[in-house]
Amino acid sequence: MRFGFFFWPYTPEYTARLARLGEDLGFDLVGIADTPGNALDPWVAMTLAAAATSRVRLTTCVTNLVTRHPSITASAAASVDAAAGGRTILGIGAGHSGVSNVGGAPSRAGDLREGLAFLKTALAGKPATWQGAATHLPWITRAVPVYAAASGPAALRAVGAAADGAFVNYGLGAVEVNRVRALISDGAAAAGRPADALDVWSIACLDVAERREDALAKLGDILGFVAAYILGPDPEGRGVPSDLIPAVRALRATYTTRQRDMDPALTRRLGLFDYLRARLAIAGTPEDCVAQVRAAEAAGVTQLMFTVSLAADPVRTVELFGRAVLPRLARA
Repeated sequence: MRFGFFFWPYTPEYTARLARLGEDLGFDLVGIADTPGNALDPWVAMTLAAAATSRVRLTTCVTNLVTRHPSITASAAASVDAAAGGRTILGIGAGHSGVSNVGGAPSRAGDLREGLAFLKTALAGKPATWQGAATHLPWITRAVPVYAAASGPAALRAVGAAADGAFVNYGLGAVEVNRVRALISDGAAAAGRPADALDVWSIACLDVAERREDALAKLGDILGFVAAYILGPDPEGRGVPSDLIPAVRALRATYTTRQRDMDPALTRRLGLFDYLRARLAIAGTPEDCVAQVRAAEAAGVTQLMFTVSLAADPVRTVELFGRAVLPRLARA
């Protein structure tokens, strides 16, 4: 397997420290989230991460097509890639907190597909057009890969049709993994592409501590944040057990994308914590995490991209996973 993590860049010092940890501990990919109101600007943070590292690949995980013109995003991604010596990926998505925190609405699947095609062309240094406006970045010397975040069926098909890779937030079980593969393959086939051309990463919430109770104490924050977005729009269609569907709808109606207002007990009160933890998270002691990663691998997961943004102690989580878990796992 290969492993990466992404985080909310709270301060310059914190951003540089986590990026260096990712490189020093042998992670394959380090990502920066775009979450206005919660953390630093992602492109400032990507530049800080590039300056703090020399080998590890870096990605936005993820930005969106709504809050910045895609031409601006393309130029920013190519600029950071030049500064990083060709180590970056542009991760793009429909938009969650990056859009809702500024009063916007997520992109539709069709717009996401068009945006991916535009960005791939522009980031190859070729003339491209977005909604009638022409863009050309002839100074680009390396085509920056464009990955997309996806969880719903339409977005997964769009990813299969147009992206270089995917960050998939849907679940770690065999049922979820197989459904994702089928939807990506459908999109790829419709576009005349081989499905195995995509570099697919499964996203999971990560929290690691020496004591299990410490790792689970704040896990509800990220479980609520993620689950409301990926399961809430269509719990029936996204595999939620029928007895939990009302609770998922209640979560969707009451959760927040603002960290200062989050309630880690919300998923427990709604009776969702254990289900969401099993489907969406790797969490607990290092021994727990080894077993959970191996179970995900048996289910068909080949690459894991962890969100440590809302872990009880993100730095300690990355350190413990890197020092106590990674050496015990088969690595690509």
